[in-house]
Amino acid sequence: MHGAGGGGWEWNVWRGVFESAGIAVAAPDLQPVAAGLAATGFEDYLQQVRDALSVTPRPRAVVGASLGGLLALHVADAADAVVLVNPLPPVPWHSDLISRAWPDIVPWHRQARLDGTRRALPDTDEATTLFAFRHWRDESGAVLRHAYEGVTAARPACPVLFVLSHADDDVMPAIPSATAAAWDACVLQTVSPSHVGPLLDRHAAGIASQAVEWLNRAVQAG
Repeated sequence: MHGAGGGGWEWNVWRGVFESAGIAVAAPDLQPVAAGLAATGFEDYLQQVRDALSVTPRPRAVVGASLGGLLALHVADAADAVVLVNPLPPVPWHSDLISRAWPDIVPWHRQARLDGTRRALPDTDEATTLFAFRHWRDESGAVLRHAYEGVTAARPACPVLFVLSHADDDVMPAIPSATAAAWDACVLQTVSPSHVGPLLDRHAAGIASQAVEWLNRAVQAG
C-alpha cells in the first residue's frame, strides 16, 4: 500500500524484484469516495486495503509505506507477514510526529514542483524524479488529520519487518525504531536519505531484495 499523495506506481521497483522472486504483487491505488477527496476518511482507505488483501491467496504479506504502513498495521491479522517502510506510527508514538495543519485537500499534485521533488528524492536518478513529479496526487486532509491525531493499532501476531531510511524529514527514524523495539520486530536499516527513498532511489532494488529474503524466512518460520 502506497503512501499519502502517491500511488501504486511507487512500488514499480519492488514489484519487479518481488515478481522475479516468484511473488505475485497487487499494488492498488487508494481511491477517494464518490463525494470526493475532501470527504474521504481513514476508514474509507482502510476498507479498500481490507478488500484488496482478502482476495490475495495465502501465504500473503501486506507491505505498506508511510500512510500505507499505518493502514497495513490494521489488516495485519489477515496477513502472514507485514513489511512497513517508514510507516506513520500508531498510538502512542504518533505524539513524536511534527505537528502539521492539513487542509481538506492537500494539493500535492496541483502545487507539485520539479525542484521540490528533487529535494524529496535526493538519491534518485532524473528519470525517476520526473516520473514521480508527474504522478504525485492531491490527498485527503481528513485522512492525514486522523493519522496524525493518533490511531490505535495492536502489535501484529505475525512477523513484522520495519524498513527505515537513514534520514527522513517526515517520519524521523527514531519513531518507528522505538515501535520496532517495543514490539521486538525486525529492522532493516537502509542508507536511503529520504522518506520515499527505499521505494524509489538507487538503493531500492537492493532493499526490495532484502525484504524478499526476510519474507521467505518469515513465512517458512511461520
